[in-house]
Amino acid sequence: MSTNKQETLEKLYAFIEKKGGIVKKEEFAELGVDYRKILQFVEDGSLVRVKNGYYTDRMDRFSEDELIARLFPDARLCMESALYAYGYLKEKPYGWHLAVDKNTSKSRFKMDYPKVIPYYTEPEALELGSTKIEMNGLTFQIYDKERMICDCLKYEDKLDHTVFREAVQAYIRDRDKDISTLMEYARARKVTGRVQSLIGVWL
Repeated sequence: MSTNKQETLEKLYAFIEKKGGIVKKEEFAELGVDYRKILQFVEDGSLVRVKNGYYTDRMDRFSEDELIARLFPDARLCMESALYAYGYLKEKPYGWHLAVDKNTSKSRFKMDYPKVIPYYTEPEALELGSTKIEMNGLTFQIYDKERMICDCLKYEDKLDHTVFREAVQAYIRDRDKDISTLMEYARARKVTGRVQSLIGVWL
């Protein structure tokens, strides 16, 4: 490798480190490095494209959780991912189920690893029941249990039947459930009938 190329690469590595491990394509402009050089470094394996427009020096510095937390801070864990986070499911689901603003670019979710399953949501519905959770030392936005269950009822056809049954039964057993909030969300998510028929009988 030429001295000039090596110096450029070392400058990029230092910049990536300073930025916490992941750099957006447009941030490289701060260094005055031609984007074509970035692509060459990706081609020869010196840099790694995490996904379109995002780069790092090596993938093994991040866990799946860290990548999701860094790349999608505006998304909420929902469906299976929320169920797992709350301990309603024992097995970690395939892929990350994320609720996102329906106006967000679809290309954001085109990545091989980790697998992301977006749920495009109306902006006003995105905030309903939104809260935060700590997992493995990281903070994620997530829906509270009542919103999560309402979404499971709304999108039942997207869930495995066993997972759906586990989710409903876990919520019924949960001592922290809030039925008045559940009914409020059920009206907003238009699943009042499903809540009354599947959960109401147990209350």
